[in-house]
Amino acid sequence: MDIDHILFALGEDRAGHSGAVIPPIYQTTNFCFPDIQSMREGLAREMDAPFYTRGHNPTVATLGKKIAALAGADEALIFASGSAAIAAAVMSQVKAGDHIVCVQRPYSWTNKLLSRLLVRFGVEPTFVDGREISDWEEARRPNTKVFMLESPNSQTFELQDLRGVAAVARTNGITTVLDNSYCTMLNQPAISMGIDITVHSASKYLNGHGDVIAGVICTSRELAVQIFEGEYMTLGGIISPHDAALMLRGLRSLPLRLDHIARSTPKVVEFLENHPKVKAVYYPFGATFTQNELARRQMKQPGGQFSIEIDAPDLASCEQFCNALNRFVMACSWGGFESLIFPACVLYDSQNYGETSLPWNFIRFYIGLESPDFLIEDLRQALDQLPGS
Repeated sequence: MDIDHILFALGEDRAGHSGAVIPPIYQTTNFCFPDIQSMREGLAREMDAPFYTRGHNPTVATLGKKIAALAGADEALIFASGSAAIAAAVMSQVKAGDHIVCVQRPYSWTNKLLSRLLVRFGVEPTFVDGREISDWEEARRPNTKVFMLESPNSQTFELQDLRGVAAVARTNGITTVLDNSYCTMLNQPAISMGIDITVHSASKYLNGHGDVIAGVICTSRELAVQIFEGEYMTLGGIISPHDAALMLRGLRSLPLRLDHIARSTPKVVEFLENHPKVKAVYYPFGATFTQNELARRQMKQPGGQFSIEIDAPDLASCEQFCNALNRFVMACSWGGFESLIFPACVLYDSQNYGETSLPWNFIRFYIGLESPDFLIEDLRQALDQLPGS
């Protein structure tokens, strides 16, 4: 299906909406019926037709149709956060006594879901490096139900061979769940690579405006029905119609934003790779990245996140560098217009090092829609203030 048709026409009934160009917001809790039989039929089809907004809302449904089509999936379920989508996807596939294999440095709330919440209900996780297919083969047990992937992760950007891991999982009756937030389905069409369920923090690129918290599950019709009738309806972590409308707005510019970021980010990375005060750069398309070939094989173009380690003699110098940046916003999320940093040193107390596994001189960057020259100029002046520069 043509991407322009998906973004600008699919699911939009302009003739039935009094000619409204933008899909209307159905800001309603209930949908009424003229008689018992039609209400009975509506209740039986709650995933596919309006009955109660916790299950189906036309604004949310339009968004779901577009995202599913972009992902090459049968269905997309929209949640109130990425964490809610991840939790629903994983929980739908396990029960007490089951086992999950997960990458060793997943998103922090994925880690907490597996290592703090699900263990209380008898689900055991094993964390593996994941860069080799053999990591997954060796960690697999007879009771393994889920391979939880995140390629790349959002700190040090290790990748997994998605086709290879999916093949191992399929042979052994294991469901693959991939956090595809970094790439989106446009830069990494994981469903076509054999992944069963992709999850997205839609607060990031899919919305792209920094004003909505949302999550997405993309999968087959069979798994979507299972999740809808279980975790989606039961736990109720749904997006509001208003936020769905904001996401429809943001989704229209997704290809343009991704293309701009794919052109500008490598220029910023190249500057940092060649600066003497930068000790290491972590970026899937970077010249020194050990999985560069795999990144270029399964990702269509670069993303906007990378991390660096700066050559700072102490924590105070690292903080000085971060505070000296004027054109980067210091914040925890990413995916909007603004370029951001998240410095690991914020997790350190000057009296108590060791609050995180990341070194204190580690800084995650996100490149937004500004000119790369504008950002490089800011980086240069901040690096020049480091001792020994």
